[in-house]
Amino acid sequence: MPGNKYNNNNDHANSSSVPSSRIERLLRERELRKNSRASYSNESSVNDGVDSSDNLLEQYLEGASAARDGWEKPDGGLFTQRLLVVANRLPVSAVRRGEESWSLEVSAGGLVSALLGVKEVEAKWIGWAGVNVPDEPGQRALTKALAEKRCIPVFLDEEVVHQYYNGYCNNILWPLFHYLGLPQEDRLATTRSFQSQFAAYKKANQMFADVVNEHYEEGDVVWCHDYHLMFLPKCLKDHNSNMKVGWFLHTPFPSSEIHRTLPSRSELLRAVLAADLVGFHTYDYARHFVSACTRILGLEGTPEGVEDQGRLTRVAAFPIGIDSDRFIRALENPQVQEHMKELKERFSGRKVMLGVDRLDMIKGIPQKILAFEKFLEENQYWRDKVVLLQIAVPTRTDVPEYQKLTSQVHEIVGRINGRFGSLTTVPIHHLDRSLDFQALCALYAVTDIAIVTSLRDGMNLVSYEFVACQDAKRGVLILSEFAGAAQSLGAGAILVNPWNITEVAASIGQALNMSAEEREKRHRHNFLHVTTHTAQEWAETFVSELNDTVVEAQQRTRQVPPPLPIEEAIERYLQSSNRLIILGFSATLTEPVDTPDRRGGDQIREMDLKLHPELKESLMKLCDDPHTTVVVLSGSDRSILDDNFGEFNMWLAAENGMFLRSTKGTWMTTMPEHSNMEWVDSVKHVFEYFTERTPRSHFELRETSLVWNYKYADVEFGRLQARDMLQHLWTGPISNASVDVVQGSRSVEVRAAGVTKGITIVRILGEIVHSKSISSPIDYVLCIGHFLGKDEDIYTFFEPELPYNGMGIPRPKLNDTAKGPGDKKPGKSGSKTSQKQRAPQSLDNKRTTNNNRNNGFENGGKRSSVSADKVSWNVLDLKADNYFSCAVGRTRTNARYLLQSSDDVVAFLKDLTQAS
Repeated sequence: MPGNKYNNNNDHANSSSVPSSRIERLLRERELRKNSRASYSNESSVNDGVDSSDNLLEQYLEGASAARDGWEKPDGGLFTQRLLVVANRLPVSAVRRGEESWSLEVSAGGLVSALLGVKEVEAKWIGWAGVNVPDEPGQRALTKALAEKRCIPVFLDEEVVHQYYNGYCNNILWPLFHYLGLPQEDRLATTRSFQSQFAAYKKANQMFADVVNEHYEEGDVVWCHDYHLMFLPKCLKDHNSNMKVGWFLHTPFPSSEIHRTLPSRSELLRAVLAADLVGFHTYDYARHFVSACTRILGLEGTPEGVEDQGRLTRVAAFPIGIDSDRFIRALENPQVQEHMKELKERFSGRKVMLGVDRLDMIKGIPQKILAFEKFLEENQYWRDKVVLLQIAVPTRTDVPEYQKLTSQVHEIVGRINGRFGSLTTVPIHHLDRSLDFQALCALYAVTDIAIVTSLRDGMNLVSYEFVACQDAKRGVLILSEFAGAAQSLGAGAILVNPWNITEVAASIGQALNMSAEEREKRHRHNFLHVTTHTAQEWAETFVSELNDTVVEAQQRTRQVPPPLPIEEAIERYLQSSNRLIILGFSATLTEPVDTPDRRGGDQIREMDLKLHPELKESLMKLCDDPHTTVVVLSGSDRSILDDNFGEFNMWLAAENGMFLRSTKGTWMTTMPEHSNMEWVDSVKHVFEYFTERTPRSHFELRETSLVWNYKYADVEFGRLQARDMLQHLWTGPISNASVDVVQGSRSVEVRAAGVTKGITIVRILGEIVHSKSISSPIDYVLCIGHFLGKDEDIYTFFEPELPYNGMGIPRPKLNDTAKGPGDKKPGKSGSKTSQKQRAPQSLDNKRTTNNNRNNGFENGGKRSSVSADKVSWNVLDLKADNYFSCAVGRTRTNARYLLQSSDDVVAFLKDLTQAS
């Protein structure tokens, strides 16, 4: 087989140029896709036909047939990988014309157009042709005809189709996944039981697997689709455990409480877990799947997926899109423009509302029409100025439930038209049929409001299609919050609960009266999403992820420290003569924002760090005490500390102590004179990538570090993304840079190597001692903060009971003669004494200490001359009972004690100042 870039063990010459991690490869492929998109668009525009997408589909399927040469592209080049797409139905419809004669019609939607854009991959389709072919001559002829379309048929007999497709798929799985529940045992159509349908389901899946195994070649990727084929990954892995298998669900996946009602629930979950990568439209569906696996099967859920006895199946969200260019180009078609002209004349003077749905229980068509009725009842002005066009495509017309739904919809429409219509106009135009592509595009383009009221929908791409056709009209989208598309288009759409008829009716009024400016803003947001998150992008992303699935999980457990003994801390404070108080800022001294619903939390207010308003008076008293030195040590930048603490008499240490100043002086820095910051651009590139893929995350570019924060993203999805980011950063573009990667509870920070609060406190103390000329040792230390784990060395730095080499940080000593920096003798003597008294430090600790010794402060070219090592007597005379380290809201900590929130910090500092 020609060179498969993912399965070629012979080419070692270029191994050094191959990215070493999955994220690194995905980043590279993302950039390549961006660069090639313009050229691909230019190539497509060469075709003269405006609606050339259909031609492209036909050409792609009829290109160099895989049966003749499995690795040759239609343009004569070579594919580097083969993709076997397995779905219940093939992307073609077959009609028998004779014993050995078939006519085929290519479907222009779905996976075909999605996989058009996947470069370097040849896709082959495996599935049922939708017809029963019992005779061998007919099967041979159909197989030959389909081979020219890159399709391979699976032949299912009528009994299997009835039990598997009409029975288990459509009568059990589909209703359950859409929260409609399971049918009663006596209502399973004409079949006998769940067991007989499930047996047929497994048999059909094995028949699909047999065809895949017959055509599989080493290195192929097998992509299984939808609830029809949940058992297929297990069948494939049982045959060949090395096969790369992905499975994607196009419907919602229900919560574990719903899924657990399904008979044979465990078998289905374990069958899906045999795949290497399991994909869903939204993270909610993926979370439900992981939850079902953990709650029903008792397996371990991780940010990457589900782990079972050391084997982990990656689970991720891949929101699908549409071929937006096809719809945009269609609007230039003369026939479409003629349709648009006719529709505008037909509905002149009236606002057009549009619904396009399958006539299905989950689409909420009755709810939509009833909401429109309520709107007409309450808004007499609009009764003859708005019209609802409802396209209801018939489906499963032989099922009694669907027949009942059709009658119900017709009855409601007739009642409303009779109530609010006239001899010449009616408020609702209802069509029980589908429209061709050109007519549908024209209808989308002239619509003022599209309304989607799905009660439960995997994605609902009608909303995407409407947005793609609305770049001129700027119409409004009313979208059910129960459609998967709500997570992608929610910012620009008006989200509604379709069960709340009053809310939907009010949303119709809001849309009709919306200003042009607001419509423009909403449309711009959604149009950008629809045109960038295309079906092609979706398919490329899934294939890339499937090729590069990597997982790793770690767990840590620690004991929770006791609460801060407030009375004891105050008593020791009053008995001491020279105190040092070190305070963090964020989540320690800041005002908490009340957001009971975190997903709808006030992100803007929380990101704007402000000093707690009740803290000002007590903090002022502490700072004005001549026997108390207050230091605010924060990871925030200098401007934030200046804004919040400029009026206090204290010391400010910004960016983890890399910048320092007294509020009476100017800023200085501990950065080396020749710091290498070349790593910033590569880290910024990675942070931008993850910010784009993680809604409500953001990153901060500081002077000495970068921080990616996902506090406001979905917590589980944020952790998943953070794990991917950490894996990439540790092994990727900064692997040889002098930096540290620090993980917070919901953040990832990259900073210069050797920078921690515990290390910089040496320099801070040296500067404080030098500036104030303190003549007595510090005998009381209070350290309170919400610090990252790496910065918690500041807690252990002051521990009197720890040996001096516990963290490899030198304890500062004071020069009793307060000699200048040019006097090297005391410093040399002090250094030797210190070295004799301490146990030997590790090489890493020595290097860290030496780096800090060489770091001076600077302000506009000016550097501090203070060296924390050039001292000859102890700054600290600290007993264990006089040291109080306290973490705020962090149960995993090196601190002695714990306070729950900044409110507790405020209350404690108030008590402290009142007692003094």
